Amino acid sequence: MGVGAAPAPEQGEDFHYLVDTSKKWYKNRRLVVLNLWILLLLITSTANGYDGSMMNGLQLIDQWESAFDHPSGSKLGLLGAIQNIGSLSSLPLTPYFCDGLGRKRTIFFGATIVIAGAIIQTASQSVNMFIGSRFMLGFGLGFCTAASPMLVTEIAYPTQRAPISSVYNALWPGGAVVASWVTFGTFHINSSWAWRIPSAIQAVPSVLQFFLVLWGPESPRWLVAHNREDEALQVLAYYHANGNAEDPLVQFEYEEIRAAIENEKIQKQTGWLQLVRTPGNRRRMRIIVAIAFFSQWSGNGLISYYLNQVFDTIGITNRVEQLLISAFLNLWSLIFSVLGGLFCDKLGRRPLFLISTAGMLLFFVLQTVCSSQYALHQNKSAGNAVIAFIFLFSAAYSIAWQPLITSYTIEILPFNLRAKGYTVFAFALSASLVFNQYINPIALAAISWKYYIVYCAWIAFELVFVYFFVVETKNRTLEETSVIFDGAESVLFVKHKAAANAGLEGAGVSELRSEKDEKDITSVDVDIRKL
Repeated sequence: MGVGAAPAPEQGEDFHYLVDTSKKWYKNRRLVVLNLWILLLLITSTANGYDGSMMNGLQLIDQWESAFDHPSGSKLGLLGAIQNIGSLSSLPLTPYFCDGLGRKRTIFFGATIVIAGAIIQTASQSVNMFIGSRFMLGFGLGFCTAASPMLVTEIAYPTQRAPISSVYNALWPGGAVVASWVTFGTFHINSSWAWRIPSAIQAVPSVLQFFLVLWGPESPRWLVAHNREDEALQVLAYYHANGNAEDPLVQFEYEEIRAAIENEKIQKQTGWLQLVRTPGNRRRMRIIVAIAFFSQWSGNGLISYYLNQVFDTIGITNRVEQLLISAFLNLWSLIFSVLGGLFCDKLGRRPLFLISTAGMLLFFVLQTVCSSQYALHQNKSAGNAVIAFIFLFSAAYSIAWQPLITSYTIEILPFNLRAKGYTVFAFALSASLVFNQYINPIALAAISWKYYIVYCAWIAFELVFVYFFVVETKNRTLEETSVIFDGAESVLFVKHKAAANAGLEGAGVSELRSEKDEKDITSVDVDIRKL
């Protein structure tokens, strides 16, 4: 991935021809600094992932079980779901904070609440205090998880945007890895610190954001939308071209942002009803809501929050063995999630979603068959095979449904609807999580392995939906991607207006109805007709 100033291209078809490929990104100090700022935002997902695995681990710690009177059934479901209930409660506010205060200040606000919640959780003396603190954690994380991925997507270097924004959600298992090993490490502490230490560590990412995030760059898109265009240009120039505001790539980015936001204002794409008012927006919302629910209703919730109960159904009852399997499973998922995120532009979003969902269906069916054999015949080999298929299922899930759901949602939404559209996505995600976390332990206790059959049928439905409705978006700028659903002409309007305003009329990026454009029109129109 190249960086730095580049001469105006003599030929080319899109922004890639404006990138200086002679210098690697890691040799550009300012781009390294930008990616460090982005890393500060990426750990929001790590903090979110930490919680799910921590709750898995705490259920295996006797001191936590005895401190809260061995919760089970609906109480255990509430303990697992309450953080997401807190996140749901923040959603009515998050788009107004993101669009009004800005991305950075919203993250700062959320991090402050998370720190307070983690302190109360660590000091909990009763189950009600623990539940209340987890509600606070979820409420604060709701603000952080709303603003962080948008800011990542909106400040990243163009050629790095898709992989980096996909890695955001891919780092969810990273938090799970940390939580798994922390709870494993505190397992043998013979006091309440066995569960208080993991609770306290949950605050670490938010502490870093509390002290640092306000010093980082704000979204150029947000700045342009708030009539702070000079500041937006300075941010783009400083980080994307070593301070050169006349760099062709910076000028193209800046003018494309202005053209897209101006076009959205003309179309009055700002209110909540706009999410469903136009055919293009209805197509967006259908995909966004679907992938939010699919990402949590694919059997992965059993692994994320109630893996110990899955172990019980196949005869693995040793607590240390359960903790070790959980820890290695999270590390395994992290590796595949990051790989899926990094290769999303090379392989494409649609192929990754299809491969991932087909693999999930295959391995979950096999997991169900082996679980039934163990339950009916006490076949130890079948029980061991379940573990193997859990790992294979997690790999299949992780290559697409872990890294792509957040980045795909953000990139297909136009700026003026991005915060509101992402709020709908987050609401659907949290609602599906609350349902899963509350229903899964009850269903597992009632019908054991037979509950898996429900997920087998549901994943098959997901595969059909992905095949017919998910649209490819690779190798486009954020502005071009966001208007794909409005038709190919909208993509060309934004691209060519930006090129003209940036003074690139002679470059291939601005040639009207080029061979590449005609190909784009055909491919985009075909994809949209599928919707």
